[in-house]
Amino acid sequence: MSVLLDLLRVWDWGRRGLLLLGMMAAMLVGCAPKEKTAPVRVGAEVLAQNDFASLSGQRVGLIANHTTRVDTAHLADRLAAAPTVELEAIFAPEHGFRGTVGAGKAVEDDRDSRTGTPVYSLYGDTRRPTPEMLAGLDALVFDVQGVGARFYTYITTMGLSMQAAAEAELSFVVLDRPNPLGGAHADGFVLEPAYSSFVGRYPIPITYGLTIGELARYIQAEQLLPGVGALDLSVVEMKGWSRDMQWPDTGRDWRPPSPNLPTWETALLYPGMCFFEGVRVSEGRGTDAPFRQIGVPWSPAAAQQVVDTLRARNLAGVAVDTTAFTPRSVPGAPAPRFEGERLHGFEVRVTDRRAVEPVKVGLHALHALHQRAQARGDTAFVSRPDHLTRLAGTDRLLTQLRGGASPEAIIASWTEAVSAFRDRRTPALLYGVESARR
Repeated sequence: MSVLLDLLRVWDWGRRGLLLLGMMAAMLVGCAPKEKTAPVRVGAEVLAQNDFASLSGQRVGLIANHTTRVDTAHLADRLAAAPTVELEAIFAPEHGFRGTVGAGKAVEDDRDSRTGTPVYSLYGDTRRPTPEMLAGLDALVFDVQGVGARFYTYITTMGLSMQAAAEAELSFVVLDRPNPLGGAHADGFVLEPAYSSFVGRYPIPITYGLTIGELARYIQAEQLLPGVGALDLSVVEMKGWSRDMQWPDTGRDWRPPSPNLPTWETALLYPGMCFFEGVRVSEGRGTDAPFRQIGVPWSPAAAQQVVDTLRARNLAGVAVDTTAFTPRSVPGAPAPRFEGERLHGFEVRVTDRRAVEPVKVGLHALHALHQRAQARGDTAFVSRPDHLTRLAGTDRLLTQLRGGASPEAIIASWTEAVSAFRDRRTPALLYGVESARR
């Protein structure tokens, strides 16, 4: 009997041991890194995967820059090698075909050394393809990574090229790419037509929550440029993208779309921090943190007062710290403002990317700095009022700042127009109904 009891005890402890081992194995599996989801496939990659079938037999012009990639290759190289497509012309937006030209600097015509294809500038004396450039083409293909901000000039180039294609009776194909900010967020002043410029062409908010392909559809549907209603427009959609995705969710490496947006966090803050181009500060060009740090030729104590003001406002998703820096001339930012001068100011750090509302962050920062400038008697602080108005898309921002309006009052003044835009853009969406979160 005792032997039987001993055997039962051994069996029971063995069973418990197996159960314990099973639980530990389950815990280890649960703690193991989750398998990464496949990266979002952009329109150019979808097109190439289908052997460029939709362009077969066509003579093509490609609007492109350094972001125009198919996996590790440039789309121009892939098109030039495709047996069924003739790459006849390349068109370069701001910053040039290779993306190295400084902001606002003219881009020159050139010839691509790899494919031998002529490269025509769309950011110089000519801002849209001319009939001579389009002669002999069947289609224009647009494939440039944007950042989701209205004043980013690539989207103006797209619209003007759509208009030129319509006039020349060419088809226009947009190879879709993610909006780095996601497809849910829309915020900031809606541009008033009287303030249309190359840094703001369409009556949309500063952040508009559309992919580049959806924006093209919206431009056509709303006929935001004369003649685009008749355009033969198509969009090659992405695979695996959804409206709630910000750039880190796409699984894709960040390739700076322009020299002064070196990181995705910079691009996230850019729609609000770009306001500082219109006032007498350094927006961080010529440093390793453009559009994330702002410097002024003031004392450290004055900079601390601005930081204290911003911290008291509890801006969602960011932290604000004092900083000091000296802008230097660097590739992509030649002769930055206050070059060689020691500046004091503040740096904005992203602490919760999903909570950040970039236009509001920039508006609060501009308001705090403007208040401090007024207290110091700095009447020249708004050094480029016309440019600030172009960026805002309205003269109301400047009027409100000078009139002492609170940030909350300024934000409230654009809310109704943004809501109306969100309703109007719905038919242009390609990737489902937008999130109601923002």
